[in-house]
Amino acid sequence: MPRLARGRVSALAWGPEGGKQPAGAEAGPPRVLLPSASPVPRAERILQRGIFEIDGRSCDVVLSDSALRWRPIEPERPAAPAAGNSKCVSLSKEEFIELKDLFSVKLKWRRSAKQQKGGTLLGITLFACMKKEQNKIKDYTLTLNNSSEDHCSSWVRDLKKILTVTEYDGHAVSLLKECELQEFDGVICVGGDGSASEVAHGLLLRAQMDAGIDTNYILTPVRTPLPLGIIPAGSTNVLAHSLYGITHIVTATLHIIMGHMQPVDVCTFSSTGKFLRFGFSAVFGFGGRTLALAEKHRWMPSNQRKDFAMIKTLASLKPEDCEISFLPVKAFQDFQEASRNEQITAESDCTDQWQKIHGHFLNISIMAIPCCYSMTPAGLAPNTRLNTGSMVLTIARNTSRPEFVKHLKRHASLKNQFNFPFVETYTVAEVKLQPRNNCGYDTGDVEFHGTSSENNCPWNVDGHLMEVASEVHIKVHPQLIKLYGGRLRGMNDYK
Repeated sequence: MPRLARGRVSALAWGPEGGKQPAGAEAGPPRVLLPSASPVPRAERILQRGIFEIDGRSCDVVLSDSALRWRPIEPERPAAPAAGNSKCVSLSKEEFIELKDLFSVKLKWRRSAKQQKGGTLLGITLFACMKKEQNKIKDYTLTLNNSSEDHCSSWVRDLKKILTVTEYDGHAVSLLKECELQEFDGVICVGGDGSASEVAHGLLLRAQMDAGIDTNYILTPVRTPLPLGIIPAGSTNVLAHSLYGITHIVTATLHIIMGHMQPVDVCTFSSTGKFLRFGFSAVFGFGGRTLALAEKHRWMPSNQRKDFAMIKTLASLKPEDCEISFLPVKAFQDFQEASRNEQITAESDCTDQWQKIHGHFLNISIMAIPCCYSMTPAGLAPNTRLNTGSMVLTIARNTSRPEFVKHLKRHASLKNQFNFPFVETYTVAEVKLQPRNNCGYDTGDVEFHGTSSENNCPWNVDGHLMEVASEVHIKVHPQLIKLYGGRLRGMNDYK
């Protein structure tokens, strides 16, 4: 059990006398004493207070910036006759967890065996460490039961803010650019896709800086010497699921402990020759617009925000007028082979091998990893792997809303999600996407965050909103980073 402390219980005032029954009032059921917040050190700041059921008892729970404290709510017991008054003095045991011992939090749902999302909300599950005898550490799970989604989501948001090591978007990149990394064997990220992608981007950016490469113009990036470990703690965990085949914290941790390594391809994103970022996947069109709308409503609970954004974007579904150029991976491989055999001059390139298509598209995705998660068992790009040296370009041309919805639903099944006349797939090494219309669009109250203008087009890059007004060039770079993990086959498969 977590650390325990005892304290006194005081009653809330019942009328002007603070606990005296009004004259002539009939005796009723026992009144409930709501314990006052346990004595909190003056340095602590109260963030939340509410009622939860813990271990079958209704408890008054207080969250401060350093501890979570709770105390059972008990019925008022009449004082003994000899006491000569009706006031109640009761003792109740307080329990608490210091937030420094907390390592994860999530909403707890009751779902059927085949149900992937939704269900009946049960409350909040907290995961903490506790010290045992002889310096042993044991994990401890505490469930705060409450069926109100708004109430629980508010608590989870505050708890996650406390657990977050990085304090703002881009903080991980700033830390990795400044830290002395020579003494470290690897970097571990506990978080979701956005956090994992940001740390990977920071590691690769640091590697370019150490190699003396101008980070504004990265053409041929060098590999990062430090491997990255990912312990999934997000809502979708696409990168972790693609890496491990499952989003299981213990499995991820054991891969890191055992030192299993998996080289993974990474993409560079640039515009008008200037480097933008590293990433594993990107979506333009419907996927970018949905994320832009969701980012505007971050005050909503995560699941509600995503569902709301998807439904509203579908309601105003419109195609993007784009020109897409791509280099098929086979042509790129042939060019590399010819270069090695000196069959072409050093000044030659493979410009004539590029293919170009233009038209109106509802959604365009470019993915260097399978992008698996619980809702897409086969992955959004099932025909690729983690280190094939290629990307999958998937294009959904303009079609009716019902047909596009069928395509989206197919991702959640094992049926062929590409078996539609308006869907095309290509295996590519590079992609250039040039919007040919003004990407500023009417979404009601939506305004893209940052310094965006109405001419910027929204992209979803590994769950991050990237806004660019001009052409975006995406290129895959084989095995640019090593991640701890890989789906278990035989132990000899790990090198």
